[in-house]
Amino acid sequence: AMRDAILADAVKIAKHVNYRNAGTAEFLVDSRGHYFIEINPRIQVEHTVTEEVTGLDLISLQLHIAAGWSLPDLHINQDRIQLRGFAIQCRVTTEDPAQGFQPDIGKIEVYRSPGGNGVRLDGGSGYTGSIITPHFDSLLVKLTCSGATFEKARRRTLASLVEFRISGVKTNMWFLQRLLSNDTFISGSCWTTFIDDTPELFTVTKFRNRAAKLLTYLGDLIANGCQIQGQVTAPGHGLEEPTLPTLLDAQGSAVDVTTAPPPGWRDVLLKNGPAAFAQAVRQHKGVLIMDTTWRDAHQSLLATRLRTHDMERIAPITAHAMANAFALEMWGGATFDVAMRFLHEDPWDRLDRLRALVPNIPFQMLLRGANAVGYTSYPDNVVYEFCKQARKHGVDVFRVFDSLNYVENLKLGIDAVRQADGVIEATVCYTGDVSNPAKHPKYTLEYYLDLVDELVALDIHILGIKDMAGLLKPRAARLLIGAIRSRHPSLPIHVHTHDTAGAGVAAMIACAEAGADVIDLAIDSMSGVTSQPCMGAFVSALEGSEHDTGIPTESIAALNSYWEQTRLLYSCFDPGVKASDTSVYTHEMPGGQYTNLLFQAQSLGLGSRWNDVKSAYTEANRICGDLVKVTPSSKVVGDFAQFMVSNHLTGDEVVSQAATLSFPKSVVEFFQGYLGQPVGGFPKELQAAIIRDAAKIEGRPGASLKPLDFDQLRRDLEDKWGPGSIRDVDLLSAALYPTVFDEFQALRQKYGNLSLIPTPLFLSPLEVNQEIQVQLEVGKNLIIRYIALGPLHKESAKRDVYFELNGEPRIVSVDDTSVKPEVVARVRADPANKNQLGAPMSGAVVEIKVAVGDKVKAGQAVCVLSAMKMETVVGAPADGVIEALHVAISDNLGAGDLICLVKTE
Repeated sequence: AMRDAILADAVKIAKHVNYRNAGTAEFLVDSRGHYFIEINPRIQVEHTVTEEVTGLDLISLQLHIAAGWSLPDLHINQDRIQLRGFAIQCRVTTEDPAQGFQPDIGKIEVYRSPGGNGVRLDGGSGYTGSIITPHFDSLLVKLTCSGATFEKARRRTLASLVEFRISGVKTNMWFLQRLLSNDTFISGSCWTTFIDDTPELFTVTKFRNRAAKLLTYLGDLIANGCQIQGQVTAPGHGLEEPTLPTLLDAQGSAVDVTTAPPPGWRDVLLKNGPAAFAQAVRQHKGVLIMDTTWRDAHQSLLATRLRTHDMERIAPITAHAMANAFALEMWGGATFDVAMRFLHEDPWDRLDRLRALVPNIPFQMLLRGANAVGYTSYPDNVVYEFCKQARKHGVDVFRVFDSLNYVENLKLGIDAVRQADGVIEATVCYTGDVSNPAKHPKYTLEYYLDLVDELVALDIHILGIKDMAGLLKPRAARLLIGAIRSRHPSLPIHVHTHDTAGAGVAAMIACAEAGADVIDLAIDSMSGVTSQPCMGAFVSALEGSEHDTGIPTESIAALNSYWEQTRLLYSCFDPGVKASDTSVYTHEMPGGQYTNLLFQAQSLGLGSRWNDVKSAYTEANRICGDLVKVTPSSKVVGDFAQFMVSNHLTGDEVVSQAATLSFPKSVVEFFQGYLGQPVGGFPKELQAAIIRDAAKIEGRPGASLKPLDFDQLRRDLEDKWGPGSIRDVDLLSAALYPTVFDEFQALRQKYGNLSLIPTPLFLSPLEVNQEIQVQLEVGKNLIIRYIALGPLHKESAKRDVYFELNGEPRIVSVDDTSVKPEVVARVRADPANKNQLGAPMSGAVVEIKVAVGDKVKAGQAVCVLSAMKMETVVGAPADGVIEALHVAISDNLGAGDLICLVKTE
């Protein structure tokens, strides 16, 4: 009855105005009746629905009637027209439903449409490479799907929308999918204001666009080369992934590493808890080892650039080969920020992924006491929450140290680990030489024994000795470890050193013989010089003795074959320290810092003065009062040394001129007390000259910091990166490294999760016609072929890079960083700054309603933008005064371009 009434009214209106041709009568319909809107003397966009359910070609009929034919001439009779099933049309447009359906502009990088029975496409401007401008209609394509029933038509439409792949511009497809999935829509009981009354339709669906983001990175690599900082040389061409070794058992048969690995020390920990675990370690016959290859070894040799992907590949084999190891050191220290800062990886994802592959061996991390994994002090609740989350995600043993051996800072880290139910390895940082107290009167055997007593009184599980520069000579090792063992016979002792001077293996054997329970070593090809001593040499030397490690040398050899190849793969980050350097006994530079400082010196043009830098390091340490030197205190000394070399200053000249010199920030903050209190206190006169009127911190720096408001931080981050996008661990990354975290998030939005791609593809550009395969997840593989690099677009300084993705052409546009664009890019608004107003859409400025100096209220009109037949009034972001206007009439803006600054009162 409703249909008949509508048709009758349409005919009545047409006859009343003597209208003769095809046309479209529009009515609004709800439960109370129908309401006339208009009649158009043309076919409407919805005509495809009528054609699908009637089988008539309305366009052809319209042309025939205009030419003078009648309906009988065309063999059409209204009474004989029958409806055949149902049809639904969706207009796919470049409009953003989350922003009030504001149109978007840009270049379509990916366009793939659906097809099949019952699927009709009426194309607009949608194709790969198409430029969407603000001057035309936003329609890309009309999708019309039909079926015998409404439900079949709906399902077919929904499936077709899912099959669409469009990237480069925003579209309304996610909104259409939500609409078609809504129960009210499915039941057919919608009303005229249904969309306005149903806010859940506007809950944004996030599309990962992983393939498009990966192609953008590969295109950037092709156009600009590898941009990862820390390269000593450019990555080579033709890089290949290391071959995985075959692990053999005692009978010479291949071990199936896809099966569950043998039980390890982590099983003991999970079953009995931290205290019982520590005592089991102490009672164990023989010396246990910790493999540092996954953290400190590559930090010391390769600028901490080892990627998760390469650890992940060898992880199942390691779980079998190193099942008897005390732990794998694989997290914390510099690896946390470097993962985000340079490798574009999430450190928490690394922990989760490796934990899943190695369930049997404990994971150990390096915790900088009250500094967590940062370079300064943080509120206490940040440190506690960090340890809680680290334990939850797979860290078992926490090596807690302080860069100045400041017990107050150590206490916080120890208590945080205890509350997280982790194994507390409280650590003494070693410097000087206990076997030569005359030369090193500050750090005597008595000093270390007293410090150990203080730590033991805090009810720790394990004592760590961290010899970060490799200063522990064999005789000193026997003295120190022997004295601790004598005083604390039930205390497990874990020793860490570096092999810069070349005496590491001998010193660690001395430690084992003096009573150490655990020794840090690195796989052979990742050992030596600034890294840890050689695992193969140490294990072989003690094989068959009472200190036997229980690690088969054959297993070490198998793993070593992989790491030999891996080190070559990362050779572009190797600073080239080829031999031992016994001058470390003088300058006392930590192993990890040695290679980093060498690279920094080369970057600053001081490479030829490396010996001067080492001498200056010795002098800087002396005038600071002879410090314990480990991150971050070692950074203070390193910055001080480079400052002295750059300014051609001796230590005595620094002291005499300190009141007039401009020191590095790290040096000033150290003397203010930001890191805590050094052994013996600060040199008072130098401290006063350096900090001048700056505030001085007494006691533990973090004690005076207010607790971090995690809820507010989450709100701020979600305002910036999207609702629901921030995990609990992201809060910690942002709290520790706010700028680094923001840059990492921005890069991940641009390139996707780069930790999934093989390292050769991460470092080295593809060759023309090279075809690669990338696994995004199990069952999701991409086959990519690089076709060509397009010419430079001078006005934008961009290049198009041409690929085939799974056999289909793809184009990505990337910046060519070697040239500057002829057209200067507009300033972008900072989403985190509430006083900056960014364009909510792309469009042309057609009206400006304010001037600099005007007072405005929040929401008051600032300007009007026009795009695709739609005008948008843009309101002020806050109450205040217009401080600056960055637009003029007729300016073409992109979404996010800065319009104005509002100075709040």
